[in-house]
Amino acid sequence: MAVEVIENLKRAVIEYDVEGAASWARKAVAEQIDPLKALDALTISIRQVGDAFGRGELFLPELAAAADAMQSAMPIIEEELKKREVKRKTLGTVVIGTVYGDIHNIGKSMVSTLLVADGFTVHDLGINITADEFIKAINNYKADILAMSALLTITAPEQTKVISALKEMGLRDKVKIMVGGGAITYKFAESIGADGYDPTAPGAVVLAKRLIGIE
Repeated sequence: MAVEVIENLKRAVIEYDVEGAASWARKAVAEQIDPLKALDALTISIRQVGDAFGRGELFLPELAAAADAMQSAMPIIEEELKKREVKRKTLGTVVIGTVYGDIHNIGKSMVSTLLVADGFTVHDLGINITADEFIKAINNYKADILAMSALLTITAPEQTKVISALKEMGLRDKVKIMVGGGAITYKFAESIGADGYDPTAPGAVVLAKRLIGIE
């Protein structure tokens, strides 16, 4: 039964089945399946989709749909991990969010999902996040990386505000900063003092690894 549940959990992500992924995650908990095995099933599947996207075999809507499916199951598995007091190995801690004034979620969520799949601990703050909220989260979670998204040209300067606030508080050198979103370019990222930028979600994972010294 456990094998069937794990295989169906994988299939739900690959087939972009949001409701199915959540349902099989609940089934995994009910059957007392090791939550780390369930988490591995999710990460294996999203990596397959991400790799296919990287090869040009799938497109952005498919990647977004797979991310949605994984995210529907993740809270259920994470809650079980907490109950059992199971700690997974982590590459590092990432605080991620869409900046203040911007409510776009898709790109940020895909990056968040792929970071989790690759072994990062990710705290997704959501959308419309102020500089103070980012800084509070960095302190609370002892973040190694701050990842900020801005889709709109008018909200891109909010990334600058966050970096400036970190400098004022003497925290800038304690966290790596990566930026992204439709409004961001390599030139802009460099001009505001970010540590890196990548235009794609899979590329953002590669960037995050590089920022913490993993090639």
